[in-house]
Amino acid sequence: MFRIIKYVSKTTNLRLLCTQVAYDIQVNPPHTPVMVQEVLNYLKPQPDRVILDMTFGAGGHSRRILESAPNIKLLALDRDPVAFDYMTKLNEDYPNQVIPLQGRFSELPDLLKTHNIHQSSIDGVLFDFGCSSMQFDTAERGFSVSKDGPLDMRMDGNRFPDNPTAADILASATEEDIYKIIKIYGEEKQARKIARAIVEARYLFKRLATTEELADLVDSVCEEEYRLDKLQRRAHNATKTFQALRIFVNNELNEINYGLILARKYLKLGGRLVAITFHSLEDTIVKRHLLGNLVQNMANALPLKYSSHALDINKGFIDGAMESNWKSLHKHVIIPRLEEVEDNPRSRSAKLRAAVRVK
Repeated sequence: MFRIIKYVSKTTNLRLLCTQVAYDIQVNPPHTPVMVQEVLNYLKPQPDRVILDMTFGAGGHSRRILESAPNIKLLALDRDPVAFDYMTKLNEDYPNQVIPLQGRFSELPDLLKTHNIHQSSIDGVLFDFGCSSMQFDTAERGFSVSKDGPLDMRMDGNRFPDNPTAADILASATEEDIYKIIKIYGEEKQARKIARAIVEARYLFKRLATTEELADLVDSVCEEEYRLDKLQRRAHNATKTFQALRIFVNNELNEINYGLILARKYLKLGGRLVAITFHSLEDTIVKRHLLGNLVQNMANALPLKYSSHALDINKGFIDGAMESNWKSLHKHVIIPRLEEVEDNPRSRSAKLRAAVRVK
């Protein structure tokens, strides 16, 4: 029987948290950017170029891009409210060079329109998909399997308060839907057992409300499992379940799919794309775009029945995305050097792909 930890939820003022985090940004950077030198090598920032960082995070990549050449104009996008404060700080360090943009990939066209930035006008686009360290390390955000907090997982924070949290999904979804979410987005072999345990838990107490409750439940189902990560370290049995819920709650695969369509639309001919992925679901979408091997304009295999942010892309907008518009800049996928993995274990799963827009 798994143990249930009572958790008293306290309302967290996210803006206050943003201010506290940003206060010590220079002394204790919350996120170590992955493969920085490789990003610079393939993105090739030049003076007076326009670069769009689609996944700003704490600004590690962006800062290095700005340092690499004078007078670079940086468009900084992120859906996370905490990241917006880091954009503001970077803008103070590089006046008139940084344009902070808060929103999802699907909000980008409207955001760029307000700054009079048109299609085929950007020199380079960078993606660094997945969660940032600052999200994993903040228990109140509910992303981490090892830190107890409310089972939230919304990358947007409270920007869209009506959007369901991970706890809302687990409280309302059917057993079959929970199974599909965990199986498809987490690639979890014990998905059936975990889904059944989640539904049965509803009869024992009101709802799974905290990360520790969910982690303990999954651990009890997989108690005979002994899992290792790519560094052969002990991995928590609930890691894949947490990944699956995070992807579903944030509509990540559809957003990634649409973000890559936007990258092609806004890049100039000869503009460069660099994308860093951290699991096969992300990497598959990137590969399909670079090869022009798209079969549909939606990447999620499951309908977002429990979310209000499903994306309907106009068919005319994706014309041209169904053929290869890219020339790869390398023969084999780029992975981190061993020295980087030793210094930053979170980089262990990273894969980098780079291409230039040719039509």
